[in-house]
Amino acid sequence: MDITETWNELIDVNEKEGWFHLHSKNSSYMIQIHPLGYPLHVYWGARLQAPIEVQAILPNFANETNLDRLPQEYPQYGSGDFRNPAYQALLEDGSRITELTYQTFRLYNGKQPLSGLPATYVESDSEAMTLELELEDAYSGLNVVLSYTVFAEFDVIIRSARFLNKGVKTLKLLRAHSASVDFQGGEYDAVYLSGAWTREATIRRSRLNPGTLRIESRRGMSSHQLNPFLALVSPAANEQYGEVYGFSFVYSGNFSIDAEVDSMNTTRVTVGINSFDFSWKLLPGEKLQTPEVVMAYSREGLGEMSRTYHRLYRTRLCRGAYRDQNRPILVNNWEATYFQFDADKLEEIAKVGGELGIELFVLDDGWFGKRDDDKTSLGDWVEHRDKLPLGLKDLANRIQKHVPQFGLWVEPEMISPDSNLYRNHPDWCLHAEGRRRTEARTQLVLDYSRQEVVDYIFEALSDVFIRAQVTYVKWDMNRGLTEIGSAGREPERQQETAHRYVLGLYQLLERLTARFPHILFENCASGGGRFDPGMLYYMPQTWASDNTDAIERLKIQYGLSLVYPAGSIGAHVSAVPNHQVGRITPLMTRGHAAMSGNFGYELDLTKLTDEEKEIVRFQVESYKRHRPLVQRGEFYRLLSPFEGNSTSWMFVSDDRKEALVFYFRVLAEANMPSAKLKLQGLQPDYIYQLADTKEKVSGDRLMYAGLAIPGLKGDFASMCIHLMV
Repeated sequence: MDITETWNELIDVNEKEGWFHLHSKNSSYMIQIHPLGYPLHVYWGARLQAPIEVQAILPNFANETNLDRLPQEYPQYGSGDFRNPAYQALLEDGSRITELTYQTFRLYNGKQPLSGLPATYVESDSEAMTLELELEDAYSGLNVVLSYTVFAEFDVIIRSARFLNKGVKTLKLLRAHSASVDFQGGEYDAVYLSGAWTREATIRRSRLNPGTLRIESRRGMSSHQLNPFLALVSPAANEQYGEVYGFSFVYSGNFSIDAEVDSMNTTRVTVGINSFDFSWKLLPGEKLQTPEVVMAYSREGLGEMSRTYHRLYRTRLCRGAYRDQNRPILVNNWEATYFQFDADKLEEIAKVGGELGIELFVLDDGWFGKRDDDKTSLGDWVEHRDKLPLGLKDLANRIQKHVPQFGLWVEPEMISPDSNLYRNHPDWCLHAEGRRRTEARTQLVLDYSRQEVVDYIFEALSDVFIRAQVTYVKWDMNRGLTEIGSAGREPERQQETAHRYVLGLYQLLERLTARFPHILFENCASGGGRFDPGMLYYMPQTWASDNTDAIERLKIQYGLSLVYPAGSIGAHVSAVPNHQVGRITPLMTRGHAAMSGNFGYELDLTKLTDEEKEIVRFQVESYKRHRPLVQRGEFYRLLSPFEGNSTSWMFVSDDRKEALVFYFRVLAEANMPSAKLKLQGLQPDYIYQLADTKEKVSGDRLMYAGLAIPGLKGDFASMCIHLMV
């Protein structure tokens, strides 16, 4: 191909020189094939008008054969590169040495779905272009296709790898990562999210030093502890300035993201399924598709990286009717009643909710089997007749007299030892034969790697959803995977079980969302234990944390916003003293924190005073007015709860004619000077009117001189400011 030949202005190829230049609106990514056939990583960063001469990056690259010195796109094990490999295979002769070299390339408009896996998508082939590089090992016949998709309107590169055994002998993959990137330099900070149950999404930032920083989960899910995300940032980068390279893994199981700085001060980032306790047997002709990595570039700091992820995930990862619809305001009975309820009590809460304008009532845990505590009945998805003698259908009819929609909590991945399902099928849980079965929360994990288990749950839940007329499902998962083995799999494939579990989960969710397209599914795993892009593909929102304290939620929601749009974050007003930390926070502040995501209530509405009911009514009406802006607007972080006493963020409409600003001050301080808050994302020459004061202020003044913050009284105070042109 001639150097001037272009493909839809997204990918340039020069087959003779062996280079590939991918470019979106503001970024470029470049690959060069080495004379010996190794794909080399040449450049990723701000958009280039023309490809870089590879010699400018790699002097004498054609003569360099030491793989330890070459920046590679998909490095191998055992042939001279001592850094972290992207893949490794065990051959029948016991060797682990393969050498993938370039064979050919393919280009096509658009983006193909990944078999059995969640993935970003296009609605028109003109939105994106995909490059596939085919590599092969001559000795074993192992064939790998590296996929790269570039979007016209998003500064992202989407990468994955597809393995095929084209040889005549069986081989076993010991490592199968989705992407690897070599950066020429080690002067980066790493930004990632860590935490624990009720303490999710703490932002961490540290300088990369020689050695390896690993972000990973070995819990069978993406985990509370570390989110499947890493950003490399220039040391001076902040919210608005500096280069940022983001890696977000679209997967819900064991993962690893490694950032390795070697002795030559180069940095290698590898992303994929965690190789710990993983292997995958490939018979001749068999394939394995890896999950995809969304790699986002920004030269305008972390804020622009986040908004790139938000726009992409909101519109080209989330799917279904609720992708673009307003999400309903709900009340959930969990912290109101826990397991102690009957139909009359639930209807009382719904009646008050209807009077206050709430749109959805959600019945949480305790409605099925004989479940009066957390020790029984998971797997028995039939009504608890002592609590609901007339069943779910009758309850739904009673609720819908007051609130339009009825929703239900389920935990379908679990089984209680004290359940009819376990008594009938004790081998349906993950287990190692003859060994102890570790219980957590008095429950075991169903073996979703087995088709018969997935089929049973699909039919059981389908029956419940139809009978209860539900329009919302809260899907919970309350423990990690242990004794990860399957009675349905031969010994040499046992290390496939963790990944096959996730594939079984994805298959089930695909079937349920296809059968019930009108249901809004909300993801939950003891709160944020599985808040990842893979789940967003099936469920457009996630319960961020079981911690409902408004002040704690400032950190959790702020941290999650690094990657995930506000419209994907479930946030509720709960009672005080808060059930998790005992804090007493004003109802207004609790409302402002929850209104910064998908809004709801998690308390007994019948216990509110008349004054509190008026505040709730105002909050509900206010959120309904601002809901499109919160759920689909551009999000800007202004003040970090990790860095001071105040937190602030704002939402801006696409046309920049409307904005909603939230400000939170945690502790009151004596004799403090007046504060100003510098806004972001506004149009400098627009004149904005503040809804409360009717004051008119120019956009440039609000952004560069700042918005005056009035004095707030007491601890845990907050305010909300609405701006309109």
